[in-house]
Amino acid sequence: MSRQQSLQRGSALMVLGALIFLAYAVVFFFRAFSSSGFEIGVATLNGVTTQQLNGINPAITGYITHLHLATAGFIAATAIAAGGLAWYGVRDGLWWAWITAVISPVLGLAVALPMHWMRHFNYNWVSHLGPIYLGTIIYVVGVVVALIGLRQAAPTVATARR
Repeated sequence: MSRQQSLQRGSALMVLGALIFLAYAVVFFFRAFSSSGFEIGVATLNGVTTQQLNGINPAITGYITHLHLATAGFIAATAIAAGGLAWYGVRDGLWWAWITAVISPVLGLAVALPMHWMRHFNYNWVSHLGPIYLGTIIYVVGVVVALIGLRQAAPTVATARR
């Protein structure tokens, strides 16, 4: 595969992964306003529904909604930034764009994912984390494919004689 093919395919996969993150953020956003559960894949917190929690203390449910909206916003912002960096920078072979497009979602995932395995509450891992894992796998494949292209020597540009 040529340098340009690797960069184009890798960046396209990175954009696809970022679009999955963005779709997850949109669902996360609208789910914050529904009364069908706390978030994607979390119907109750140790058997307590959102309606029951709201009956105990409406400020808590308001605060949880606030956090979910902020989380959705940051997931969406990261997805848009990573996708834009991949499409407009990585595709053109810019190392700084590739590095930034890797660091941004990795930082977000490194902060967010470990807490999910602490068993503080029950959730359906397929619906709760499945889309993020799918997007991450596709994104990482794109990162590696683009890296292969970045590591190949760039074609030299002929200089014009004066």
